[in-house]
Amino acid sequence: MTVTVYVDGLAEPKNPGTGTFGYLIYDGGKKLGEGSGLAGRGVTSNFAEYTALAEALKRLKALGVTGDVLVRSDSKLLVGQMSEGWKVKGGMYVGKLKEARDLVKEFASVKFEWIPREQNQEADLLTRVAYERSIGGGRTR
Repeated sequence: MTVTVYVDGLAEPKNPGTGTFGYLIYDGGKKLGEGSGLAGRGVTSNFAEYTALAEALKRLKALGVTGDVLVRSDSKLLVGQMSEGWKVKGGMYVGKLKEARDLVKEFASVKFEWIPREQNQEADLLTRVAYERSIGGGRTR
């Protein structure tokens, strides 16, 4: 069975800015995990997207997943560079891209699929919650 991962990254209030990430992991209809956090300050949305991917792949490893993985993202750049041979011209995200490519090698297969933003709302929400936490909003007592 294929495990499906949704990833998203955000840079606010402008790009580059405060970068946050979110991801969700599903096996069939069952949620295996999710995560979100700060990707960095003064980073691009592409850096945050690749941080989401790397963190999700690390979580999959921690969960003992080694088989087939489908990564869904609304980032055409991430999907294109990870699966369709798009060129990497440079940018601050290149280190994270390389980290993700190394992590991908640890699974039987990893396929990437571009989805419209509307189909990635859960991961998008996690990035926004992480952003609010990073600026001091949304604290719980």
